[in-house]
Amino acid sequence: MKSMFDKIDDWLEDKYGGIFQLHPKRPRRGKTSNKEADGLFNIGADFSLGYGSELGRGYVVQIEMATLEHIPRETRRQIENDVERLVRERLPQVFPGQSLTLERDGNLLKIIGDFNLGSVIVK
Repeated sequence: MKSMFDKIDDWLEDKYGGIFQLHPKRPRRGKTSNKEADGLFNIGADFSLGYGSELGRGYVVQIEMATLEHIPRETRRQIENDVERLVRERLPQVFPGQSLTLERDGNLLKIIGDFNLGSVIVK
C-alpha cells in the first residue's frame, strides 16, 4: 500500500508542489529516504476499527500538507478528489484479485473490503 501512496505523493508534488511554500522545518522533496518525511505532501492510510462507522473497519486515507500557508477550500477539495481518483485507479493494481474499494465514510476516504493478509498459523 505504501508504494501506491508514494506514487500518489509524487503525482501531487508534480501538480501542486510549486503552488505552496514548504514549511520551513520540512525537507525539500527527495531529501530524505522516505516520502512521508519530505516535500509538501504526506499521503498514507491508518487502520481504523470502524467503531461508529456504517462501513466498519478499514484504512482511512490521510492527506497532509506541510505548509504554513492557508490552503483554499476549493484547492483542498481538488486535492482530495485527485487522491480519491488515483486510489480508485491504483487499488486493483496494487491488490490484484482482492475485493477492496475506496468509499466515503462521512467526510473521510476509507479503503474497505477483504484485506486477506494471510495466515500466522504455524503447523
